Parts: sequence; C-alpha cells; structure tokens
Amino acid sequence: MLDELVKYAQDNKIPIMLSDGIDYLCKYIEKYHIKNILEIGTAIGYSAIRMCLVNNNIHVTTIEKDRDRYDIAINNINKFHLNDRIDVIYGDALEVDVDEIYDLIFIDASKGHSVDFFVKYKDNLRKDGTIITDNLSFHGLVEDESLAVTKNQRGIVKKIKKFIEFLDNNEEFNTDYVSVGDKISISCRKKKHEDR
Repeated sequence: MLDELVKYAQDNKIPIMLSDGIDYLCKYIEKYHIKNILEIGTAIGYSAIRMCLVNNNIHVTTIEKDRDRYDIAINNINKFHLNDRIDVIYGDALEVDVDEIYDLIFIDASKGHSVDFFVKYKDNLRKDGTIITDNLSFHGLVEDESLAVTKNQRGIVKKIKKFIEFLDNNEEFNTDYVSVGDKISISCRKKKHEDR
C-alpha cells in the first residue's frame, strides 16, 4: 500500500519525501526512541504513516491547510488503520495553536514559511527534542542557482537560503545538515538553553 501512495503522489505531482530521506527519518525516530511527533505539512499522509509504522508507540499530530489533500490523507490513514495514532488538523499551521510538547517537530511545508514555522512551534518541543526540516536543496537549485529558470524557483531558493542563514545564526539551536533525500536539517537546542 505504501508503493500505491508513492505512485499516487508521483502521478498527481504531490511532493512527498524522497525514499532515502524518509528512510533516514524513520531510522532517526527509531534510534532516538521518539514517540510524539508534530508534522507541519501532511500532504497525502505518506510521511505521517511511515513515521507511525516505525513502532506501535508513536503518535503523530499533523497539520494540512489544503482541503483536498487533507481529505486524501484521512482516507489513507484510515486504510492503514492508524486513525487512533495520527491526528490530522485541517488548517494553516501559522494560525493553528497546539498545546502539546513533542519529541520531534518535522517541517515539510511551504518553503517560504520555514522560519515562521520554526519560531512558532519551537516552544512545543521537548527541551532535548529535535526539529527536522526537509527540502533544503530544492532539487539542487540551492547549491546551483543557475538551474533555477523561473521567477518562482528563484524566489523559493532565496527563501530556503534565508532559512539556512537563520539556522546557522540561531543562538538557541545547533543545526546539522544531512544530504539525504532533498537534504534535511537537524536542529537541537544548545545545552545552555535546555534548562530554560
């Protein structure tokens, strides 16, 4: 069934994590015994499902603002019988408020708002938790801007570079970059901020 989700996403040009990226994320979740996850950007529910399938103790809250994708995600989650472990919130992540504290926050939504998502939800992160963000390469365009042929592509590249600069200069978090999938960032609080 997972292969069917991947094919549906490809056929309908819906962006989901590349296979080595989602594999890395799932291994990370397993390695660090992560149980409670907030995902920004549900799409069709593929990554939420993959994360939940790591083990039976994982719970995912995921936010999606596109009604059609939200409905498809709900349907897919039901097919996997994971509706008791994946909560899908319909709404704009910049307007939604959550009260829970999470082990991991996974940002995989509008590239133009990555800084906003990071700032808004970092206080919902456990003090020694992790924020992981996808698509920092944007298919190689961030590393080689000459490949960005449209105005929209150039705009996205500029916003991703701004986000990387934000991470590199962040006084609260240390960030490592991993070249899997479309490149991800792994941000953890600096020790001096863990006891805040």
